[in-house]
Amino acid sequence: MSRLHVVTGKGGTGKTTVAAALALALAEEGKRTLLVEVEGRQGVAQLFETEALPYEERKIAVGPGGGEVHALAVDAEKALLDYLQMFYKLGGAGRALKRLGAIDFATTIAPGVRDVLLTGKVCEAVRRRTRGGGFVYDAVVMDAPPTGRITRFLGVNDQVAGLARVGPIHNQAQAVMRVLKSSETAVHLVTLLEEMPVQETVDGVAELRATGLPVGGVFVNMTRPAVLDRAAVRAAEESRTEIAKALSRAGLGGARRGGKAEQLIGPLLRQAHEHAERLALEGELRSEIAGLELPAYELELLAEGADLPGVYLLAGELREQLREQGVAR
Repeated sequence: MSRLHVVTGKGGTGKTTVAAALALALAEEGKRTLLVEVEGRQGVAQLFETEALPYEERKIAVGPGGGEVHALAVDAEKALLDYLQMFYKLGGAGRALKRLGAIDFATTIAPGVRDVLLTGKVCEAVRRRTRGGGFVYDAVVMDAPPTGRITRFLGVNDQVAGLARVGPIHNQAQAVMRVLKSSETAVHLVTLLEEMPVQETVDGVAELRATGLPVGGVFVNMTRPAVLDRAAVRAAEESRTEIAKALSRAGLGGARRGGKAEQLIGPLLRQAHEHAERLALEGELRSEIAGLELPAYELELLAEGADLPGVYLLAGELREQLREQGVAR
């Protein structure tokens, strides 16, 4: 069963909200999950209505299953200082490099270094154990970069391992890729039932598979209930007189031809047509997603927007679906 859940998706699909809901859903009784942000946007802090996350792991919530959710915002600069201390024991020398600007150069200018540090810190949390030998976290959820650059972000350590063929950098890069390409990891993609996000999801799955990165599932976010299909709209068009009478009985104008009730029917039928067309398109898009042959999870559109109660609502909904798929108890 996967312990590292990487959540990616096209911008605007609600990737951070889904990552937060997944972390909560995986927090079963007695279990601990870590929700990691790597893009510096502090989206997790905003969702959980807490102050900006520092570069340290702190408990931010209790899951619907009674477990703990901790969160971490990874800072590339501080992660590099950790790395220099871990492998080179630089200590004060590392801080001197920071004062000289070398750390800032490495994390903003040197190609790929920032992504190496971010993925390395997350994989370290996945591998970390307690003194008793068990894992510190039962699951780690990463709110990752968007689909367009997720393969490059996760695969950067392969490139680094090839460039640095010996030494601690090579060994660290290989250790990270062993985690990312193992059954411990699942890369999940978030989409909407719209053409562009679904196409980007299909392309993203193909790229991930081509590079040997393990794809988890597809989270279809912000779904809306079906009300009228095309057959129902046709039936309504054939019953204009009866509908006008029903509107009249509801106090919305007389049923005579040209009356207020009659005038309402045209706009109502246009809306019904639009709804039916959207349902038909969503059916086609669902078929495309099914063609990926991956587990799919559907999350309803939050009427009040993505706030903390809404995230808990999604977590409870997702928890049941994960149980059905065998991902949670």
